[in-house]
Amino acid sequence: MFSKQPQPPAFDKMFFVVFILTSALSVSSLPADTEKGRRKVVHVLEDDTGAVIVQTAPGKVVTHRGGSITLPCRYHHEPENTDPARIRIKWTKVTDALQFEDVFVALGRQQRVFGSYRGRVFLEQAGPSDASLIIQNVTLEDYGRYECEVTNDMEDDTGFVNLDLEGVVFPYYPREGRYKLNYHQAEDACKQQDAILASHSQLHKAWLDGLDWCNAGWLEDGSVQYPISHPRDQCGRKDNPAGVRNYGYRHKEDERYDAFCFTSKLNGKVYFLKRFKKVNYVEAMKACTRDGSAVAKVGQLYAAWKFQLLDRCEAGWLEDGSIRYPIVNPRSRCGGSQPGVRHLGFPDKKFRLYGVYCFRKSKDETAGGNEITKSITDSLTRRESNNSTPMNSTKVI
Repeated sequence: MFSKQPQPPAFDKMFFVVFILTSALSVSSLPADTEKGRRKVVHVLEDDTGAVIVQTAPGKVVTHRGGSITLPCRYHHEPENTDPARIRIKWTKVTDALQFEDVFVALGRQQRVFGSYRGRVFLEQAGPSDASLIIQNVTLEDYGRYECEVTNDMEDDTGFVNLDLEGVVFPYYPREGRYKLNYHQAEDACKQQDAILASHSQLHKAWLDGLDWCNAGWLEDGSVQYPISHPRDQCGRKDNPAGVRNYGYRHKEDERYDAFCFTSKLNGKVYFLKRFKKVNYVEAMKACTRDGSAVAKVGQLYAAWKFQLLDRCEAGWLEDGSIRYPIVNPRSRCGGSQPGVRHLGFPDKKFRLYGVYCFRKSKDETAGGNEITKSITDSLTRRESNNSTPMNSTKVI
C-alpha cells in the first residue's frame, strides 16, 4: 500500500524505512523488497491471539483525556554513518478531510512545536533511530490519525499511527428540540457540553456496547448516522438488521439533526450536591458556586457515569438546563432495566425544583501548564542522564 518505485541507479544502495512499532515489539529482518531499493512502511500490531503480525495497515494506541501517550515511530537508514544533524523528523495530524495540522518538527537539535501542542509534546529519543512522539495531558481534540515523516537529504518516508481515546458516546439535542442543529451548531453543542463530535468508529464501538438511539445525529466527518441494537418499525423497520444506520454525508449548513458527542475521563469529579430542599436552575448554579464547583455539563455527567461509576437515583439540574441522573445498577424505581444516564427533558428553569449535579476540577488541572512544562523538563533530564524511557498509560491494539 505504501510501496514506492525504485530510485535511479545512483541511489540503488540507499533506502529508507520507517517502522511504526511499539516499545515491546520489534522486527528481526527487513522485508525482501527493501533489498531491491524499494521503500516500505511497516506497521507492527498485536492480534487478538497475542501473535505478532507485520502488515502495511495502521496501528492504534489508546489512552484517555489527561493521560500521556507515545506515538511510536522508528526509522532505519543506510549507510549507517548518516549525520544525525541532517535527519528531519516531522509529525502531522491528518483529518478525514485530508487536511494537515502541523504538530512537531525537528532537524538535528533544533525543534519546534505547533499550536495547542506547545508545552505538551516532545520526542521520546529512546535511541538513535527513534522518532517516537510523546504527548502529555492528552485532550479530546488530540484524537485522530498522525503521520510520522523522516527525511534524510533526498530520501524520505512516512508512517501512520492512530491515537484513540477511552471514552463514552452520548446523543445530544438542545432545549429547542430534536433535529435543530446543523453541522456547525452540533459541533459547538458538543464542545459546550465538554465533548467533541464522535467519529464513526466511536459510534460503532458504542453500538457494539449496546447503544440504541432512534434519532439521527451528526458525526465529526459530516455524516449523519444512528445506532440501532433492537430493530423496530419506528426506527427504520423491524425487519432491518441491527447496526449503525447511515444517511451519508449531508449538507453542513442547511440540514438539521441531533448530535452524537464523545467525551473521555474527567480531570475532576462530578457529585450530587446534598441539600435539604430542591432548587430552581438559578439557585442550583449558586449552590454549586458556594461549594467551590460549577454546575456539571452533560458530557461530564456521562464521563462520571462511565469512569467514576456514579450511580444516583435522584434527578438534578445540569449546565444546559436539562434534568438527568446516572444509573450504573438498574432498579425498577430508577428508570428501567438498563444502565445509563436518564434524561427528563428541559423543564422551566424558574418554577421547577430539583437537585443539582456539580463538577469540581482536580487540583492537578487547576495548577495550570507549569506542572506540565516541569514534567517535560524532568523527563528530558532523566533521559539525558540514564537514557530511561518515561512511563505512560498506553495500550496497543
